[in-house]
Amino acid sequence: MAPQSNSPSSVFKKRTSPSPLTSAASYLSALSQVDTKTRNVHKSSSPTPMSTPALSLSSSFTNSTADTLLTQADAENSHGLAFPVEPPTSEQVHTTVHTEFGHCSNEAHRRFSSHIPNTPVLHPEDRDPPYYVLLSTYVSYLILIVLGHMRDLLGKRFRAKSYKHLMPSNGYAPLNSDFDSFYTRRLKKRMEECFSQPVTGVAGRTIQILDRYSKDFNHTQTSLNTVTRALNISSYNYLGFAQARGGCADAVEEGMKIYGVSTCGSRLEGGSSDLHTTTESLVAKFVGTEDALVSSMGFATNSTYIPALVSKGCLVISDEFNHASIRFGVRSSGAQVRMFKHNDTNALEALLREAISQGQPKTHRPWKKILVIVEGIFSMEGTMIDLPTILALKDKYKFYLFVDEAHSIGGIGLHGRGIADYYAVDPRKIDVLMGTFTKSFGAAGGYIAGSKALIDRLRIRSYTGPYAEAMAPPVLTQIVASMASIMGVDNPAGTSMESLAPSSSSSSTLQLISSSASPEAQYHHPGPVPQGFLPTWITLPYALSSGFEGRERLRRLSFNSYYLHRGLDKLGFITYGHPCSPIVPLLIFNPGKMMMFHRMMKDRQTPIITVVVAYPATPLITSRVRFCVSASHTKDDIDCILRACDEIGDVLDLKHGISRKDRWSLDEICRRAVELVNLPDHEN
Repeated sequence: MAPQSNSPSSVFKKRTSPSPLTSAASYLSALSQVDTKTRNVHKSSSPTPMSTPALSLSSSFTNSTADTLLTQADAENSHGLAFPVEPPTSEQVHTTVHTEFGHCSNEAHRRFSSHIPNTPVLHPEDRDPPYYVLLSTYVSYLILIVLGHMRDLLGKRFRAKSYKHLMPSNGYAPLNSDFDSFYTRRLKKRMEECFSQPVTGVAGRTIQILDRYSKDFNHTQTSLNTVTRALNISSYNYLGFAQARGGCADAVEEGMKIYGVSTCGSRLEGGSSDLHTTTESLVAKFVGTEDALVSSMGFATNSTYIPALVSKGCLVISDEFNHASIRFGVRSSGAQVRMFKHNDTNALEALLREAISQGQPKTHRPWKKILVIVEGIFSMEGTMIDLPTILALKDKYKFYLFVDEAHSIGGIGLHGRGIADYYAVDPRKIDVLMGTFTKSFGAAGGYIAGSKALIDRLRIRSYTGPYAEAMAPPVLTQIVASMASIMGVDNPAGTSMESLAPSSSSSSTLQLISSSASPEAQYHHPGPVPQGFLPTWITLPYALSSGFEGRERLRRLSFNSYYLHRGLDKLGFITYGHPCSPIVPLLIFNPGKMMMFHRMMKDRQTPIITVVVAYPATPLITSRVRFCVSASHTKDDIDCILRACDEIGDVLDLKHGISRKDRWSLDEICRRAVELVNLPDHEN
């Protein structure tokens, strides 16, 4: 099957910039025309099964930004991304922009995210490609390396000026002449168009990419001064809170009027505000621990707090596929580190037995402490830890457990509280919970949660407290608003909504709602947050404050994750990870196919922007495309992605997961999507 034809205007040709619709009236006129056209098409043809219902226009369109403002190309909807497939009905009223958060009212396109009690934990089976695929991958890298070294050898002799930065000069040694430099110049540079793609606007359901091309083999990129709207399956926006419109964005705007954009200092030196302490208290309630602290950078959360947990004489046992931030933090701590096979609890137990029985090297003294570090969902594999088994080992061998929930917090579990919520276990059984706010909350930074004694120590011992800048107030407000939207807000008895309205005073002091019972006594994990934990100037719309929209987003994310993962499996691709994971890696293997896959997805009539990942982020031969699913996607979006993968997979020979007789056709997958998603994990 041949791939879908490219966009009418190639990315390598200059496009004419579409004229924006500069007023609300022109927008409404364009929307009316498209809606009428869609209705006529709908009447003349049978409706698509399980297609996504459309929605009515939000009143927030009257104050449009450059991204939410529809251009003429959007009004024509040639890319199929500006408007829903089906026209709205009088009962369907949505308050989101379709390009930012897709409209879907079909309750069948929902799924709960939880582990069924008393059932075995799913361990997806690894599938290997045919030997000719592995052989061709090794040969491809071999050719690139051999030719690269030949070009370096000849270039340094005959084109010395171009290689001046790699050769000794005036008594100075070259700053960067190792293998990293060689890999970057001779391998990565060939497919530079796959990386560092400049974008503009909101990274929501769709994203606008800045068109560019290269005249000198990717050494430089030339802008075309045009943009292309593409379906975004590459951003960390699991619950779709990265919006320029809505209750969270309004709360951020209100917070900036009170706090500004920065506290201009570190947490221990004048940069800590009452909004920081409010956010930390809310994070602790969200994850179910005694206390928490926040950091302005997710990577720094691991790399600066782990050295405050362990030191010389301690042992860290780490999963072999843990994130680079964890590895960096462990190496900085001075502790001994041992790795175990990825997600293999039997290998972990064997390593624990050996470490405890043998003690420290040479002296054989007992370890000061043993810290096991794992991730809730692994960022490159999409796999999920077997938390119940690890907790059983913890009770048996008495080690401390550190769980990195960067990709699981807010995205899985019945209440969105992460891996402990997914398995329905007490989060206080985990000694250290780490997470980030980038993925599910539409913000930035990270947190550490645990006992109060632990958090109090980390505030002083970590490098972040005295040296790192405090988290910016607009980011804190986004965290509070999105987290409260997931939890729901419990309005105390006897408190009217009028008393919760924002005060006209410009004071930044947070006033807690008074009630007969303290907020601590009112909160029960994992329930709604009492109003007293939130700043009084934050007023969320009812759909958010009630928790209804948060629950709907969780269920939409779970459906989309299962549908894309199982749809790719049924098409015959090799995928990694748990079907509940919003990270869906599709194996490509050959480095040349990575660039072609990225380009063919981007040049379709409905452009799709993807992220391809290669060495050193993955093992050398397991290059992949990593889909990041969002609640903002609709079923039609997932259908579009599956259709593109099906066509491109045939061209690039990527379907090596299951035999042809066991594969489903694309039409069958789209038709039986709900049935496919609701299959038990062990029957798929």
